[in-house]
Amino acid sequence: MALLNKEQIMEIIPHRDPFLLIDEIVELEPGVRAVGKKYLRPDEFWFAGHFPQEPVQPGVLTIEMLAQTGAVCSLSLPENKGRIAYFGGIDKAKFRGKAVPGDTLTLEVEVIKARGPVAVCKAVATVDGRKIVTAELTSMLGDAPAAQAEKE
Repeated sequence: MALLNKEQIMEIIPHRDPFLLIDEIVELEPGVRAVGKKYLRPDEFWFAGHFPQEPVQPGVLTIEMLAQTGAVCSLSLPENKGRIAYFGGIDKAKFRGKAVPGDTLTLEVEVIKARGPVAVCKAVATVDGRKIVTAELTSMLGDAPAAQAEKE
């Protein structure tokens, strides 16, 4: 059962269609851990070209889905409301299997180190319990453009 649907996710992170790549958050401990879901519809725009003869979920988009789940985790803390989580790094990324149209990705992110505006997360994407992507993702929190303009 979803804790946060797409509309609620958009209240936390700035991503919008076509680049809001998570459908729901099913578990959330703000600043600590989050689990998201992405239902891979056959009509996702990337399947038309990756690859026409055998549609496969691009690994780099799975990394982005994990990062967006991590952003929900960090930005759901009250003190981070209205901020933006930027990529700071991708380490130890491994692509262990494939996902295809019709699959549901489970996107699990856990903060393993945080210092000031920088956080490192352990990230795992699975399909039916099978790991397909693992990585360590680093994010850096910044001010949203509107908040930055107010400071100037």
